[in-house]
Amino acid sequence: MMDAQRVVQPKAIEFDKKGVVYKSEKAFQLRLHEQGATIGYYKGKIKTYYKTQYYQFELGYQKDVRERRQNKNYQFAGEGPSNSFAFGKINNVINLRASLGVKRYLSEKVKRNGLAVGYSYEIGPSIAILKPYYLKLIYFPSDSQPQVEVLAERYTEENAEKFLNVNDIYGSEPYAAGLSEVSIVPGIQSKVALHFALGAFDKYMRVVETGLMMDLYTRRIPILVETEERKNSPYFLKFFVSVQIGTRSNK
Repeated sequence: MMDAQRVVQPKAIEFDKKGVVYKSEKAFQLRLHEQGATIGYYKGKIKTYYKTQYYQFELGYQKDVRERRQNKNYQFAGEGPSNSFAFGKINNVINLRASLGVKRYLSEKVKRNGLAVGYSYEIGPSIAILKPYYLKLIYFPSDSQPQVEVLAERYTEENAEKFLNVNDIYGSEPYAAGLSEVSIVPGIQSKVALHFALGAFDKYMRVVETGLMMDLYTRRIPILVETEERKNSPYFLKFFVSVQIGTRSNK
């Protein structure tokens, strides 16, 4: 009796589609936090599957969580419609940041179109640019002044009472007012974040990060007039979400 012939089916070959390993990546970035937003440029050098060293630059604005905008809807003869204003605000703050950082992945990230999860951390200098905030203040008729006048003024100790009297405020001046009077406060900044990359080694970068960022300056940053209940601070701690869109290359 002949042995039954055994047919062996060849095992299907499973191709594990792995992304191309690139040497560098660059991206533009939008970061949102509860006290403002930033735009930035990111450049990374890919060391291994799991580690990327990078630097980035950011430009953004900083506000105080106490800020509340309002509009009185005035229009005096000779003046345009009143602009909205933030009561008690004395400076606009622009942030310039530069960072050196490291990004590490926690899981296998070479499968094309897969979601790679990791973390990043960075540190670098931060510069706060303070631009005085100008209001249009109303000077009502008096014995020495027969007509209403509306004058653009920044906050000073001399005009504090009028600057903080909502009945004397017509509105805010355009943003350009005060650009010739900017001052600079240096500091440092750092960030830690969870990192989520779709197609982590595809040609195109699609990244979302969420984490914590901190700025620490050499003195208090005067955004609003100080009160007994609330003082201005030299540091800012913020939660953020950021999006990076860019490309990778072998250069």
